[in-house]
Amino acid sequence: MATSDAPIQIGRVALIVNDLDRVGDFYRSVIGLERISGSGEELVLGAGDKPLLELRRDRAARPRPQEAGLFHTAFLLPDRAALGRWLRFVAGRGIGLDGASDHLVSEALYLRDPEGNGIEVYADRPRSAWQHDGAEVRMDALALDMADLLAADAGAWTGAPEGSVVGHVHLQVGDVAAAEDFCMNRLGMERMAHRFGASFFATGGYHHHLAGNVWNSRGAGLRSPGSAGLAEVVLAADPDRLRALEAAALRDPWGTVFRVEPKG
Repeated sequence: MATSDAPIQIGRVALIVNDLDRVGDFYRSVIGLERISGSGEELVLGAGDKPLLELRRDRAARPRPQEAGLFHTAFLLPDRAALGRWLRFVAGRGIGLDGASDHLVSEALYLRDPEGNGIEVYADRPRSAWQHDGAEVRMDALALDMADLLAADAGAWTGAPEGSVVGHVHLQVGDVAAAEDFCMNRLGMERMAHRFGASFFATGGYHHHLAGNVWNSRGAGLRSPGSAGLAEVVLAADPDRLRALEAAALRDPWGTVFRVEPKG
């Protein structure tokens, strides 16, 4: 997997939702995640035995506001064939997509869950095909060849394959420079790309594990309490990075919580 050798990667994402049953069913039936554990108030979903998403019920939470927080959770499939199978599945079910992009480093499809949380489902191109401008990875948002992707595999989609992970989390932030300071100086990531009001951060040479943009949130302040949406981002870190991060107050300038756990 493209992110497995990174000192820090995304472990899982936790969301606060109003309707746990409806949202949970969406991630199972549309994204193909499996139930790993849960109670009447929370649900943990993943691929194989790996947790990728926690849903936490709060019926009183205000619907997801337009402020700093989640832009999308990006589910990385093991290969292009799996992405082609998923595209054929959603097309056959009449499930609408918000967009599709060729990012040079990856091919990506976008949609939203029933409560408006953004989702990306994508597959990476081989690292050998990535291009660089100096230390940064060249990324773009070009038209995706949907017909070619559909032809990548003729098999049936049977759910998120084992090896699927949360490849990255893209955040809405109030200021890109402040996001750079947090991700680089607090989390110890490198800036991998910067373009059009967004910066992208990673460890281990990946194109990005985190990103922050101001496209809908320029100038945003602290996130309001009691809202549905992103609860926390759980990072998985190597032992040396874990020791360095455990002592830090892992909350970004807009109040998004980052929790760090050991890889494995």
